[in-house]
Amino acid sequence: MSTTHESAVAATATVDIDRSDPAYRSWLKEAVRKVQADANRSADTHLLRFPLPEKWGIDLYLKDESTHPTGSLKHRLARSLFLYGLCNGWVRPGKPVIEASSGSTAVSEAYFAKLIGVPFIAVMPRTTSPEKCRLIEFHGGQCHFVDDSRTMYEEAAALAERTGGHYMDQFTYAERATDWRGNNNIAESMYEQLKLERYPEPAWIVATAGTGGTSATIARYVHYMQHDTRICVADPENSCFFDGWTHHDPNATADCGSRIEGIGRPRMEPSFVPGAVDRMMKVPDAASVAAVRALETAIGRKAGGSTGTGLWSAFKIIAEMVAHERTGSVVTLICDPGERYLDKYYSDDWLAAQGLDIAPYSAAIERFLATGAWPE
Repeated sequence: MSTTHESAVAATATVDIDRSDPAYRSWLKEAVRKVQADANRSADTHLLRFPLPEKWGIDLYLKDESTHPTGSLKHRLARSLFLYGLCNGWVRPGKPVIEASSGSTAVSEAYFAKLIGVPFIAVMPRTTSPEKCRLIEFHGGQCHFVDDSRTMYEEAAALAERTGGHYMDQFTYAERATDWRGNNNIAESMYEQLKLERYPEPAWIVATAGTGGTSATIARYVHYMQHDTRICVADPENSCFFDGWTHHDPNATADCGSRIEGIGRPRMEPSFVPGAVDRMMKVPDAASVAAVRALETAIGRKAGGSTGTGLWSAFKIIAEMVAHERTGSVVTLICDPGERYLDKYYSDDWLAAQGLDIAPYSAAIERFLATGAWPE
């Protein structure tokens, strides 16, 4: 009888494994505080006006993400990714964080890794600009180069496996890590800054896509808040996003890497959300370069090539509004500073080596800004 009773007790005994780690939780609490404090200091960025003829009744704004501490739009993403990784228990003290990146995300992630005291390794194409590599190393990170950008994902995952670190994987987690309902994300910030303007609800917001996380955040916020704003994503050459979106093909690929650093991908990334986007444009790389040079002429600021991709698309949308006598506002982004690309988009020698002729596009922009007309 007693044996039966003892067996029953054993069968119903609670199995209890407690992995509480007070030292780790103390470290985690401090790491999250440091990352959130950075957001408290620097989350908002300026909304600049691009000069357009007053008679058009159209306002063009540029959300200047280059003013973040690490100088780019990717500062927001890196902050969100670190908070996501920390709160999921993936980022651990003393273990390296590893990222596949064409540059700007890696600069920002190196900053946050240094902030919380963990090592950082960026897996990146050998063609990444020297200035971005310098900035990664300035923030304490290491650069690990690959010859083919399409192999970054596998190499980053393998490196994390070998080192016992965490592969951050921006291309998968970008759209998950950011709170698209608000919490001072980029879209909420835009609308807050526009509320005293004559057209507080923009007709269009134009974004560009690297991970796809920014366009997903903006589009979801617009839908959630029931705004009438439309979302356009501008894609460069050598990127599959436009073709995948156009043909509803989640398996679309591109044969080579983008010349416009930070945007354009050789595969449809998990963080790109096609169904949230209203419109896409495929922008020639020469047009992107012409647009950033026009931006410098107009407001005295250099910006990276991805800014030009979005700006060219914004110009085209505004030309359509002028042609149909519509008023309103359009918003696009200054993604990062042009000083990182002096040997590329601001170098005539680089353009010649790439076979890019920006003259026709520069002429088209000059004519548009004078007349509102867009080339057929």
